[in-house]
Amino acid sequence: MPRFRLPQAIHQIQARSPLSFRLLAYILVCSSLFTLAAAAFQLYSDFRQDLSQVDERMLLIETSYKSSLASSVWALDQNLLEIQMEGIFSLPEIEHLSLNILPDTTITMGKDPGEIEAATRTRQFDLNHPRSNDDEKLGSVTMVASMEGIYRNLRRKAVLILATQGVKTFLLSFLILFIIQQVVTRHLATMAGYARHFSLRDLPQPLRLWRKATPANRHDELAQVTDAINDMRERLNEDMQRQKADASEIRKLSKAIEQSPSSVLICDRYWQVEYANYKFEELTGHRLEAIRGKHPGMLSPRSRENQEHRRLWQLIQKDVSLNGTWQGEMHSSRYNGERFWEQVTISPIRDEQGEPTHYLILGEDISIRKRYEQQLLRQANYDLLTGLPNRMMALDRLKLALAQARRGSEMVGVMFLDLDNFKHINDTMGHDAGDTLLVEAARRISSCLRGSSTLARLGGDEFLVILPGLLGEEATELVAERILKTFTPPFHLQDSEVFVTTSIGIAIYPQDSDSSTSLLQHADAAMYEAKHKGKSAYQRFSPEMKEVSQERLQMENLLRRALEMNEFELYFQPILRTDNQQVVGAEALIRWHNPTLGLVMPDRFIPLAEETGLIIPIGRWVLNEACRAVNRWQLLTREPLSVAVNVSARQFRDPDFVSMVATALKENQLAGHHLELEITERLILDNTLETDDILRELDGMGVRLSVDDFGTGYSALGYLKNYPFDTLKVDKSFIRDVITKQGDASLVKAIITMAHSLDLQVIAEGVENNDQLSFLRQLHCDYAQGYLYSRPATETDFSDWLLSRSTPENA
Repeated sequence: MPRFRLPQAIHQIQARSPLSFRLLAYILVCSSLFTLAAAAFQLYSDFRQDLSQVDERMLLIETSYKSSLASSVWALDQNLLEIQMEGIFSLPEIEHLSLNILPDTTITMGKDPGEIEAATRTRQFDLNHPRSNDDEKLGSVTMVASMEGIYRNLRRKAVLILATQGVKTFLLSFLILFIIQQVVTRHLATMAGYARHFSLRDLPQPLRLWRKATPANRHDELAQVTDAINDMRERLNEDMQRQKADASEIRKLSKAIEQSPSSVLICDRYWQVEYANYKFEELTGHRLEAIRGKHPGMLSPRSRENQEHRRLWQLIQKDVSLNGTWQGEMHSSRYNGERFWEQVTISPIRDEQGEPTHYLILGEDISIRKRYEQQLLRQANYDLLTGLPNRMMALDRLKLALAQARRGSEMVGVMFLDLDNFKHINDTMGHDAGDTLLVEAARRISSCLRGSSTLARLGGDEFLVILPGLLGEEATELVAERILKTFTPPFHLQDSEVFVTTSIGIAIYPQDSDSSTSLLQHADAAMYEAKHKGKSAYQRFSPEMKEVSQERLQMENLLRRALEMNEFELYFQPILRTDNQQVVGAEALIRWHNPTLGLVMPDRFIPLAEETGLIIPIGRWVLNEACRAVNRWQLLTREPLSVAVNVSARQFRDPDFVSMVATALKENQLAGHHLELEITERLILDNTLETDDILRELDGMGVRLSVDDFGTGYSALGYLKNYPFDTLKVDKSFIRDVITKQGDASLVKAIITMAHSLDLQVIAEGVENNDQLSFLRQLHCDYAQGYLYSRPATETDFSDWLLSRSTPENA
């Protein structure tokens, strides 16, 4: 049989019945305190009684020995005194005895009072003369009693009392604890277990306590609690039966709100948040615990936004109270302060009487849709490259400015700007450099305008400036001068400095027109007039410019149909050797025969063709027709003639240009050295890898390359050696005055000498008389071209001229 251990028993009680353990602790504490108090009182009483006995004993010694000691002292009987003192000293508790005989004799027995370790009690009495009536003092006696015996007896009693009282208290407490546990706590534990496993989904059996069904037990507190729990179980069972039909619907509605793709807020009647679903927390970053009790318009971390939202929500609450619902868009804030657009629907939740008890707020993030709308709006109204208003918005602002000017009797200035030589930048440095140039140009123009003015990009390199509220016409000229001045510094493109200017046309409302369309047309016409006068200038519109503008528009429309209508024709001007007058080929020159405009020379329509991009198909036609013509000449004359064709920068930059040349040679069965392409000096200055690659490919095909109009432009002598050129053409403006002007003669001589030093052949253009020819022969110029031999002629006339040159009389 296992040995019973008290600590194990206490631990089991504590584990099985915490309440019983606490009751046991309370009983033990209270009993111990009571036992300690009673024991202390009893011990104190015994201690006082022992002290009284010591005092009585010392008093008894005084009364018993006082007379005899006095007699012995008077008789000076020392032996008797010693006997008497030994009798006193032998009594219990007496540790020290001292007899002081006057005048100076002292007899002591026992320990010195300072050597006694335990507490002491002292009594002293005087010895008087036994026969004298005046109480003559003979001496005094001092007794010191030790308390050690009393303390020892007191400790023994304390141990005995505490032991007996402790055992009694402990046994009585365990008896009380057993009674409480059997009568109360074990039934409370049963109730706790019943409640712990109590579930509304599966109601347990009624609560039963394992105790006798006596009349006393049926009406006590435990029975009352048991009946109350069972009554509650019955009521819950009835409620569960009633609510079982609605539970599925409630769960469905709850899941629908919680899993709704829209954010859901539910506020009480005072517009304080009570519920927020997961979508709201995900959308805004606000947690329900943090916003519960707050107004939905006060959720932003910024106080200023809260004030704006508060004012908006005041209007919303008023609208909801009047109309019953509200729907609209608002700029809400997330927890981190980020703003987003939200589509919000607010409706009240009403009770049976129709009074609103709560408010349902549904929200949907429409930031992406708003972003797309803003992007579409921006794309529809703004230029994506520069960020400036585009043509559509510019026209709207112009109409608005004109309407305001009509009411205020003010003037409106319209400025049409076009960058000079922008296509050259695009063609030579690429579109990225062109885009950079446009952005910087827009910035410079904007810096010259005031806040009420509008700068727009119409497309390409064209800009429009609207100056509303002008008080005088001269204001537009001041703005134009500022713009021209700001274009003076160079533009930095691809680590290079490029100087670009602009031409400005000005039209003013109401002097020039009261229509926005007409003002734009007039400003455009004035801009072209500024370009014709040398560029980097501004020009006010005048009525005669309208005719020029209309003519240009008419020419553009007719030019677009010229190829289709076969209105182009090639003219040819021969090229001859200066030493023996042998024909080596001809230069192809395009002419435009239009039924409306008549014969149009290249200097009128070629610039327009370059601006509109029509130069690409026109150039392809010229190249094919020239190769076809030289092929026919070779068959006609049996001579290795060649043809020279001018190539514009726009045409040269065409990605299909090299393949187009190869196709023209192949289709006409023509060797490459029978074709010469004339390229301007401006293209040489580009010095880009693209230019170098194109020229190398053409040279590899055997095509001859010529620098056209040398001396009129940049005269890039240093670049001639870097490219595979074969010929250098001296412009006719130098040849015209070589006989009369020494400067031109020296310049032509220098050009020919320089070209020959670079192994280049030289063609002199514009040779009109024999004096000029003789001068060129003296300088050993290789070839000549001009009216001296023939004016540009059609292919038929040129063929006849070739045949006439080959007759015997002309041989």
